[in-house]
This record gives sequence, structure tokens and C-alpha cells, in this order.
Amino acid sequence: MEFTDTLLSFGYLGLFLSAFIAATLLPMGSEAVLLTLAYQGGEPLSLLAVATTGNVLGSCVNYAIGRWAHHRLVNSPADKSQQRLKQAEKVFNRFGWWSLLFAWLPIIGDPLTLVAGVLRTPVSLFIVLVTLGKFARYAVVLSLV
Repeated sequence: MEFTDTLLSFGYLGLFLSAFIAATLLPMGSEAVLLTLAYQGGEPLSLLAVATTGNVLGSCVNYAIGRWAHHRLVNSPADKSQQRLKQAEKVFNRFGWWSLLFAWLPIIGDPLTLVAGVLRTPVSLFIVLVTLGKFARYAVVLSLV
């Protein structure tokens, strides 16, 4: 039995877990579980709420790691750490907080949420923007059913 099949056997809890893991820095997707549950007759608004909640909470883990890393980097005597922080800050500041609307994108989305933590984006703003982007993405995915 594949991991996705195992998650599917848990229904909505499996969807929550797949969405949560997919939003962390671990490589995984949640769309297959979401679509399968939708095809099996899952209630679309419930599926949307569970997937969005799991995915946003996973992004919050990245954010928290970034906050912790900020403390480590700022207090690090290594010039290289300070340079990397300045580079990340420059990129994030170029696109601003609005870039968090795209935290759902493959490859760059998860690191983006980490950088938001490193750069101390206000938590409330982080949660609102990430939630809007991830909600919209899952709504589009569900509209394919």
C-alpha cells in the first residue's frame, strides 16, 4: 500500500495530514488525496476547509523554523550567515509581503514561508496572505472535479 493510499484510508484526517506535510519543507503533494476524496463524494466545502487548514498550519511550521533561524543567524559571529540573511531579505523585500499569496507554488512556496519567518513578517499578515493564496489554489483544484 502506497503512502497516498494510507492517507486516503484516513479520509479527512488523511487529507489534513497530506496538506500539512506538503506545506513543510518535506517533498509531498496533497492534490491527489484532495481530488480522490472529492471524486469519492466528499463534501467540497469541508474538503476545502480541511486542506487549506492543514496546508496553512504546515506553512506556519516553516515560519516558526524561520523565526528560530533568525535568532541563530543574528547571533552568529559568522559573516557568511549575515550575508545570507541580507540576501534573503533583499529578495523578499523586492516582492514584498504580497509574495506570500504565492506560497502554494511548487519549489519556491515552502522556502518563501521560511524566509517570511526569518525576516519577521508579522504573524497576522503572514497567516492572512498564506491562507488566501492556499484557499484559492485548493478552490481551483476542486473546481476540476
